[in-house]
Amino acid sequence: MPGGRLRLEFGDGWLSIDADGGWSSDRVPPAAVGRLLDLYLPLAVQERRPFTIAHLGQSLDGRIAATNGASRWVTGPEDLLHNHRMRALADAILVGADTVRLDDPQLTVRRCPGDNPVRVVLDPMLGLGPDYGLFRDEAAQTLVITAEDRAPPPRLGQAQVLTVPRTVDGALDCAAVVTLLGRRGLGWIFIEGGGVTVSRFLAQRALDRLQLTISPLIIGSGRPGIQLPEIQDLAQGLRPRLRRFALGEDMLFECDFS
Repeated sequence: MPGGRLRLEFGDGWLSIDADGGWSSDRVPPAAVGRLLDLYLPLAVQERRPFTIAHLGQSLDGRIAATNGASRWVTGPEDLLHNHRMRALADAILVGADTVRLDDPQLTVRRCPGDNPVRVVLDPMLGLGPDYGLFRDEAAQTLVITAEDRAPPPRLGQAQVLTVPRTVDGALDCAAVVTLLGRRGLGWIFIEGGGVTVSRFLAQRALDRLQLTISPLIIGSGRPGIQLPEIQDLAQGLRPRLRRFALGEDMLFECDFS
C-alpha cells in the first residue's frame, strides 16, 4: 500500500486505510471496534523493515516483578490478550534468557487467531539448558542467539543456535541481532521482555517503538522495568511521540522513537 489507500469491505460498508494506518469508514463502527482499529492498524500496515517494537507491563512505581521474579500478574487480562495479538502480528517474538529461566513461557498465539511467530531467545552466556518447553515442544521454530565467542553447539534441544558479536560493554549487539533476523525474513520483531533485554535494545537505539502498560498497582520493591545509563541533565532524556490506550484498568503508552 505504498503511498496509497487500501479499501476493504467492512460489514455492509467500506473501510479505507491510509499508508500510516489511519482509517475512515462510511459506517460508524462500534466504539470497541474503533479502538482496536486505532491501536492495531498502524502496526499491521507497518512497512518499515526492520521494525522493532517492545512491550513491558509494569506497576505505577515502575516494577515489572517482585524481587524473586514473580510477575503474574502485574497487568490485567486485557494486556495479556494484547500481548497475544502482538505475537500474531510479529514475524519473530524475542525474549531474554532470564524470562525463559523464570517463566518457562510458550511464546505462542493462544488467546486470539493468528500464526505463531518464530521464537527467539537471547542468551549471551548460553546458560540455558535444553529442558525448557519452547526448546522441546516444536510449536514454532525457535532460535537461540548467543555471543560469537561462546563457540556454541549448533542446537539446544530443538532450537537452532546462532551467534552475534558483543558490544564494548559485553552485551549482545542488538543491531546485529536485528540484522541477523532480517536476513532470515524476520523483519517485524516483537520484544516481549524482560526489562534487561528491552533496556538494552533501547540503550543501543535498536527500538522503533516501546509499549509500556501501566497497572494501578504499587509494589514498592522488586525488578525495575527500564534501566538506562545515568544522565546528568534531563535534556538528555528520551521524549518520544506517544499514543495512549486504555486496556481495562491498565493504561498502555506506546512510545515512537522512529
